[in-house]
Amino acid sequence: MDLNVEIKGKGYPILCLHGHPGSANCMSVFTDVLSKDYQTITPDLRGYGKSSYRKDFSMKQHLEDLQKLLDQYQIEDCLLLGWSLGGILALELALCSRKRFRGLILIASAASPRSDHPAITKQDLIYTGIAGIINFFKPGWLWNINRFGTRSLFRYLIFQQTPAAYQYLAHQGVPAYFQTSAAANKALSSAIADGYNRLDELPQIDIPCLILAGECDRHITADSSKKTSQKIKNSQFICYPNTAHLFPWEIPQQVLQDLQQWISKLED
Repeated sequence: MDLNVEIKGKGYPILCLHGHPGSANCMSVFTDVLSKDYQTITPDLRGYGKSSYRKDFSMKQHLEDLQKLLDQYQIEDCLLLGWSLGGILALELALCSRKRFRGLILIASAASPRSDHPAITKQDLIYTGIAGIINFFKPGWLWNINRFGTRSLFRYLIFQQTPAAYQYLAHQGVPAYFQTSAAANKALSSAIADGYNRLDELPQIDIPCLILAGECDRHITADSSKKTSQKIKNSQFICYPNTAHLFPWEIPQQVLQDLQQWISKLED
C-alpha cells in the first residue's frame, strides 16, 4: 500500500492528517504557511485523494499505513496535526506510539465525537447541489452564496458565509469529495456505528496538546472537543466564536497565528 504524500519545506517534521471527505490538498491552509519554518508531511489517506486501495478496509488500517509512512521516512520525532477524522487518527497514533510524537494538534475533532446536525431534507440536498455546481464554476460568487449557499448544507459547515471560504470549497473541498472512495465512506460509517469513544484513555497522553474548535460546529460539537481537552493533562483549548466545522477556511489567519504561537512555545 503506497500513499500519495505531499512534502513541503524543511526542518522539524509535522505530520498533517486530513478529514472526511478530504485530501492532502485540503490541508494546504496549514501547510502553505507552516512549511516556511517546518517540514510538513501530508498524505492522502487510503481510499482518499490520489491514494489507491484494493479492497474494503477498516479505520485501523489507516493507522498501520501512517506508522509505515513514518518508518519509511525514518521519522521518530514529530508533531501531529489532524483535522476532523484526521484528529481522531492523530489521537490514536499518540495513544499507541507516545514516544514518537512531541505534540498533538486537534482541529475540529474529539475523542468521543458528538454531532447535533439537523435532519437533512430534500430541499437541503437540492440547494446544496445548485450552490456547489455554481460555486465550482464561479468560486466565491456572492450572489450564489446569498441565494443558494445560505439555504444549503454548506451553512452547517461554514458559519461565516464569505467568498473566501467558498473559494476553499470550490478548489479543495469539492475535488476531495469526488476523490473519496466508497470504501472510505464504508470504513468511517462502520467506526461511527461501533460508537467510537476514547475519553477514558486520554490521561495516558502526556505530550502537549492544542485543541481548536468552532463554536457553531454541528458535525463535531465544540463541547465534545472541550471534553477531550479536559481529559488530557497538558492541553490548551481554544473555541472560535461564529465559526463552524470548516473554521480554518473561515478565519485562516487567526487559526494559523494561534498554531504558530503554540508550536513556538514547544521549542522554548
